[in-house]
Amino acid sequence: MGPYGGRPVWSKPQPNGHDEMREFISLDPEVEQALNSGQAVVALESSFLAQGLPAPENLETAQAMESAIRQTGAVPAMIALCDGRIEVGVTPRTLAALAEEPSTKISGRDLAYALHSKALGATTVAATMQCAASAGIRIFATGGIGGVHRLASATFDISADLRQMERSAVAVVCSGAKSILDLPKTLEYLETCGVPLLGFQCDTLPAFYVAQTQYALDATLDNAHAAAEYLGLHWRLGGQGVVITVPVNGQVALPGAEVDKWLETALSEAQENAITGKAVTPYLLKRLSQLSAGRTLAANTSLLISNARVAGEISVALSANGRVRCD
Repeated sequence: MGPYGGRPVWSKPQPNGHDEMREFISLDPEVEQALNSGQAVVALESSFLAQGLPAPENLETAQAMESAIRQTGAVPAMIALCDGRIEVGVTPRTLAALAEEPSTKISGRDLAYALHSKALGATTVAATMQCAASAGIRIFATGGIGGVHRLASATFDISADLRQMERSAVAVVCSGAKSILDLPKTLEYLETCGVPLLGFQCDTLPAFYVAQTQYALDATLDNAHAAAEYLGLHWRLGGQGVVITVPVNGQVALPGAEVDKWLETALSEAQENAITGKAVTPYLLKRLSQLSAGRTLAANTSLLISNARVAGEISVALSANGRVRCD
């Protein structure tokens, strides 16, 4: 029986359980011990490390995120694929490889082929949610979720992140949807999928580099304990994914008008160069960093670390030691 009275919030992976993905998961010993004892654990994606940030900022940011999580009392668990295994809590060897070597960007549909080919794979939000849920991890920290792209009416480019949130009972702590997206359409899609969009000490949607937009959120959570109470109720009622948004720090936040100006240039260049599919987001993030003279990169690294810290606090509130009951 879990701390919320219904199904357990933390579920120990069972080798012969109903979730067949578990046989492909290699748990880091610290992560496994934490899950078995009901300690707080926070999942991290690896795509930001391999495709989202340049070296050496990518490895430095990953290490800072893990440190921020540990400072809250939680255990970090970065997820990636290596040698035909899903590593939940990557080895130092895999972490170094992701930071330095070319790797495959892995969404949910790519997991089987990446395992079959034993590729070095960096997981997106969608794949990380799927793997975290299978491992029994409920809280996941990232930068920003994918969504409906601005040219989706012509390209049908809609991130698999949104559909995965319908399937995985995991809370994604992020700075809203990436600024490169069509935000109104992304919000409509989340509503259609039944995915709650909440603010952590904010009542309007953050948009990655932009701290505040005109779009109202479903509700505001005042602190980590309130978030834990909400999540417990949501999952007891059979809900799946939840998005908890945290605004980027005001000192590095960027004005929306400036970001839109840079983005128009980057989108135009992407079209001219026939950049499509998985390559679009990494290209746009890199080009925005160049156009902003590094300001978007500073905002990106700051929000990743901040989101990791908030996710750790929420995870601790969900755990046995910091449990918040809703009965």
